[in-house]
Amino acid sequence: MNLLFSLLAGAVFGIGLLVSGMANPAKVLGFLDLGGSWDPSLAFVMAGAIAVGALAFALAGKRTVSFLGAPMRLPTARHIDRRLVIGSLLFGAGWGIAGFCPGPALVALGLGEGKALIFVVAMLGGMVLFELLQSRGGSQAAVTR
Repeated sequence: MNLLFSLLAGAVFGIGLLVSGMANPAKVLGFLDLGGSWDPSLAFVMAGAIAVGALAFALAGKRTVSFLGAPMRLPTARHIDRRLVIGSLLFGAGWGIAGFCPGPALVALGLGEGKALIFVVAMLGGMVLFELLQSRGGSQAAVTR
């Protein structure tokens, strides 16, 4: 049952990314181009996503189990540290250079977009590099310094 709902949620998310234009790098880069011909339409997509997310987290915070009976595991960290800042900067740089972030890149890859393949390979390479740094002795220091 969980697998079915996961598939359904992923399909709805992917369709939403397609309909909103988030899987189109040209549209994303137009949104990020504040000095050129700025396309503000994705701001409405983001505002809608933030509103839905805020409501979902507010409701989830009042529950101990999910609607499917799994235990609720919400994030508890509230501090901003060097790892968070560096990760955010890397994410933003990648988004600005490629016009993709992970979810839309996977949707675009499924549509056969060649640029998405390059992005996804680079993204997976970054994940592997992080895991290698994380598994080394003193990994916290290696990642945060």
